[in-house]
Amino acid sequence: MKNIIVASTSTIHGGTYLSYLLPEIAQLFSETEEILFIPYARPGGISHDKYSEIAQEAFSKIGKTVIGIHTLENSVEAIKNAKGIFIGGGNTFVLISQLYKNNILKVLRESIFNGLPYLGTSAGSNICGITINTTNDMPIVYPPSFKALGVIPFNINPHYLDPEPTSKHMGETRETRINEFHTQSTIPVIGIREGTWLQVKDDTILLKGTHSARIFEQNKTPYEIETETILKF
Repeated sequence: MKNIIVASTSTIHGGTYLSYLLPEIAQLFSETEEILFIPYARPGGISHDKYSEIAQEAFSKIGKTVIGIHTLENSVEAIKNAKGIFIGGGNTFVLISQLYKNNILKVLRESIFNGLPYLGTSAGSNICGITINTTNDMPIVYPPSFKALGVIPFNINPHYLDPEPTSKHMGETRETRINEFHTQSTIPVIGIREGTWLQVKDDTILLKGTHSARIFEQNKTPYEIETETILKF
């Protein structure tokens, strides 16, 4: 039975790291005091150690201890023995490249399907989808594959931004980019706005948080779903 949270972001405006999600996180990891943290995404290029310190500061507020997977000798065994896993934001290409390099993508997928509590934010949410092709990140490394965990039956676009009519920005909107993706793929895409997340319990996927989400499907007009709505594909 899957038991995961797929969140748009780690930090919302005016908050601290994971503060808006702490009640949900406490419930998700209620049966363990120790969280295995995978810091591979390295936001802003920070070190694994520094990133783990940031995660520990947040989790200490709910009485949890964070163990960085990079400090353990065997990554595969670390995931097999974990009681809860968190993967935070950063660069999705760097993250998934490292997961492939350390041969832990498959065991992580199996563990999630077997009920291991999992929290993903931003890049850690991108890898929950079928592929990482709808990430906002720059491809600063070339991963062995764009295929991801596939623990949800669609792709994620975290930090989703709506077009701003008064903006002087002349680049493509998120909606335009996702429409481009759908010229090449039939995979649905969920645009998740800040402060919003998906709660996945087995095959039930519930939108939670403060905003609606935008749904994109090939050859269909994009549409909104309201918070507390169950997604069905």
